Amino acid sequence: MLTARDWFDDGTVFVVDVPLACCALETQAAARGRAEVDLAAVPAGAAVVVTLSGTLTAPVLPAVEAVLGQVPPTRTVVAFGACACVGGPYWDSYSVTKGGGELVEVDHFIAGCPPPPEALTAFLEEVRRDRVA
Repeated sequence: MLTARDWFDDGTVFVVDVPLACCALETQAAARGRAEVDLAAVPAGAAVVVTLSGTLTAPVLPAVEAVLGQVPPTRTVVAFGACACVGGPYWDSYSVTKGGGELVEVDHFIAGCPPPPEALTAFLEEVRRDRVA
């Protein structure tokens, strides 16, 4: 069962995190206290944001694809952290991708090692504002 977090507790923006490495601690810190729901229960018209948080490697690609296959195609994909954006300090390893954009279409990049949880919330506020407008 894939779950999402109702980020603003109003049914407008739901976040599905793909926690891959240390940046996942920051996305989990940002998500603390937010309601978790089954992805199937996300209301039609709500924004679904998928965060790729951490180091992306060839062996985890099937798991990432499995998650992306379960979310609506209207999703927004966010690379969260230096590793998810460009490979981070591990960019020259044979198994590390040079960022999420090599695997899937990424809509937004939040750089940092690690980026602060507030950076994710600030982007999600933009998504919410765009949805409401």
